[in-house]
Amino acid sequence: MPTTSVTVPRTLSDALRVLADSPDATVLAGGTDLMVELNSGHRGATDVVVVNRIGELCTWQHNPQLGTLHLGAGITYSEIEQSPIAGWVPALAQAARTVGSPQIRHAATIGGNLGTCSPAGDGLPVLCALEAQIHLASAAGERTLPFADFMVGPKRTARVPGELITGVTVPVLPGWQGYSKVGVRNAMVIAVASSALVVDQEQQGVRLALGSVGPVILRCPEAEALVAAEGDFQSSRIRSTVVAQFAELARRAARPIDDHRSTAEYRRHAVGILAARQLRRAFPNE
Repeated sequence: MPTTSVTVPRTLSDALRVLADSPDATVLAGGTDLMVELNSGHRGATDVVVVNRIGELCTWQHNPQLGTLHLGAGITYSEIEQSPIAGWVPALAQAARTVGSPQIRHAATIGGNLGTCSPAGDGLPVLCALEAQIHLASAAGERTLPFADFMVGPKRTARVPGELITGVTVPVLPGWQGYSKVGVRNAMVIAVASSALVVDQEQQGVRLALGSVGPVILRCPEAEALVAAEGDFQSSRIRSTVVAQFAELARRAARPIDDHRSTAEYRRHAVGILAARQLRRAFPNE
């Protein structure tokens, strides 16, 4: 039986050196996804690099001049759900509050969830709607990818062997934003369907992203264009007929499947309901 080698670097440069020597090593952040797979026998790991002791990955920076927030990959969901981060990215804070139990949220990191990249990941629809930039580093250098290019399939990313996710940068936008999901119970549940809506008041537009209804997180450009054309962003007004059209366009954008947690038909119906509710909250006046 092969033995497992575990390395716990304390600096980013040390971690990148380890990954350069063992590019196919398994990276462990909070372990909330990985340990389940290892314990169930669905995955094996002979070389493990633990990155939750790297201080450089556990910092955040708000830049009011640029209107951005940078979150290190080691930032936990318990940090995201609290002030001051929650005030800058309220939809991400809402998503964070739905991640497992308090104990899980103290361990789960935004970088770890990006690394797992499950279509059911709670933070991912928000990052997609915010058009987040994902930062990666290796011994060869650094690069940044938009979220749309980073997630390439169910639990598949554009990260190459030897690379480490170091952080994510999102805009701090004026306007309403929120995250909602449907599950088989009220708490500690994997999303059957989820939706993130972000209003960009300055650009007079919205961004809608759907989770658990496709192989990747899905944007809904036709629904977004409808609101940009029909919504009154100054007075937060929108007609009920537009809300109904928005919901239908969200359903059409979904690409769900039947599995052990839900049917495709229910998922498609659910994202329409979630999207309509969010749009009504963002534009409460008719």
